[in-house]
Amino acid sequence: MTYSDAIRFLYDLRWFGTKFGLANTFKLAALAGNPQQRLRFIHVAGTNGKGSTCAMLESIYRASGLRVGMFTSPHLVAFGERIQVNRRSITEAEVVGLVDDIRELLEQGWPTPGPGPQSSGSAGSDIVRAPGDSPSVGIEHPTFFEVVTVMALRYFAARQCDLVIWETGMGGRLDATNIVTPLVSVITNIQYDHQKWLGKTLASIAFEKAGIIKPGIPVITGTDAPEAFRVIEKTARERSAPLTAVSHAAMDLPPLDTIQLPLLGRHQAMNAAVTLATVRRLLPQIPVSDEAIRTGLSRIDWPGRLQVVTRPSGQKILLDGAHNIGGAEILAAALKKYFPSSKPTLVLGILSDKDWPDMCQILAPLAGRILLTPVQSERTAQPQMLAEVCERANPQVRVIQFPSLQAALADTANDRFVTVAGSLYLVGEAMELLRLSPAAAADERGLNEWKADASSVRSMASAVER
Repeated sequence: MTYSDAIRFLYDLRWFGTKFGLANTFKLAALAGNPQQRLRFIHVAGTNGKGSTCAMLESIYRASGLRVGMFTSPHLVAFGERIQVNRRSITEAEVVGLVDDIRELLEQGWPTPGPGPQSSGSAGSDIVRAPGDSPSVGIEHPTFFEVVTVMALRYFAARQCDLVIWETGMGGRLDATNIVTPLVSVITNIQYDHQKWLGKTLASIAFEKAGIIKPGIPVITGTDAPEAFRVIEKTARERSAPLTAVSHAAMDLPPLDTIQLPLLGRHQAMNAAVTLATVRRLLPQIPVSDEAIRTGLSRIDWPGRLQVVTRPSGQKILLDGAHNIGGAEILAAALKKYFPSSKPTLVLGILSDKDWPDMCQILAPLAGRILLTPVQSERTAQPQMLAEVCERANPQVRVIQFPSLQAALADTANDRFVTVAGSLYLVGEAMELLRLSPAAAADERGLNEWKADASSVRSMASAVER
C-alpha cells in the first residue's frame, strides 16, 4: 500500500456517511485491543475554542517534559495534522501502516463488500446508541471519523504517550471520541452551531456537549450562557462529577495577567483560563510547574485562528476560520481592537449549513471591499447567496463574486490588508495557495467532508426531546 492508496481508502469510507453513536467505535476499538485503556486523556468539547484549548493544554504538558498526543479535527491541509505527538504530525509511512492494520480489523468485524457504489451497506439505516448500549448488535460499517478515531488511539498507545489531548468531533454524547474515560472533561463554551444535528436551543446543544461528562470525573467549563450552564451543572450533579466553572474574571488573574499569549483575541485569554483551571485540577495526578505553565502558554502555535501573515510585499493577511456566529463575532471584535483604522478586503466563503446570513451581517460592515468565493466543499454556500446579504449589510462597498479562492486572492495583490474568513476549509486552502503550509501529497482537504444521514439526525433529536 502506498500513501496515496491509504488516502484513497480513507476517502472511500465517506461512502458510509456520518453517523452518531458509539457502537461501531467500541467494537472497532475492541478489535484493536482497546488501546484507550492504556492511555490517559483530557477530553475537550465545546462550540468554539476547542482546538485552541487543546493546543494550550498540549503546549503546557509538553513543556513539562511529557510525551503528549493530540487528536483534533478538521485538518487545514494535510490529514496528518489530526494525529500529533509533541506537535509532530503522524508521518505518511505511519498512516500507511495504520490504514493497513485497520483494514484487516474492518474485514474481521464487518465482512461485507468494501466501500463504494456496489457496497451493500447503507449509511441511512444505522441504529444510533447512547453510551452503555450493547456495541454488538445493529452495527453497520464504521465511518471515516470512527475509523480515524481508533487509528489515533492505536498510534498514541504505540507511541506510549503520557497524556492525550482528545478533542470531540461534533457534539460529544454520541461522538466517536466518547468511548474514553478521561482524567478530566472540558467544555469550553456553548454557542449556536450545528443546530440541525445538536438542536435549536443552547440547552439542547449543551445536552449533547455534556454527554462527555463521566461519573465521578471532574469537569471544567467556561460556559457563561445561563440556560446552557444549567444543563452542564445538572449533568455533573447527576453523575457526581465535580464541576469547576471558570468565570471571565479568571482571565485577569495571575499568571494570565502577565503572560503574553501568541494567539490574538480576548477570547484566547478565556481559553487560557479554562486551560489553567484544567491543569490545576489535575496537579495531584500530573504535577506541572509554574515555569512550565508560563513556557507552554507563551509558545502556543495554532494556525488559522486570527493568524496574521506579513508577505514580502508588506501586505498583511489575517486568516481566521470564523465558521459560525460566535466565531464571526470574535473576528469582528479582533478587527476593531487590533486594526481599528483599517477596512480590510474581506475574502469570504461560508458553508451553507452554517448561519451564513447572520455571519455576513456581522462581518460585511467592517470591510472596505468584499470578495466572495465558494468553499471547496459539497456544502458550500454559493457566492450569489452571500452577495445579497453582504450588499444589504454594507451598501457602500463593492461586492464581487469569484469562481474560486485562487481567483479572489489574485485580485487582492495590491491590497494592503486582507482578511480571509468564513470556514476552516477556506483557510486551509488559503494556506496552501499562499504557501504558508506545505502542500499535501494528495488532495487531503476533501477528507473533511461529511454528511449526517437522516436517521442519525432523527435519533439524536428524539434523544434530546426525551
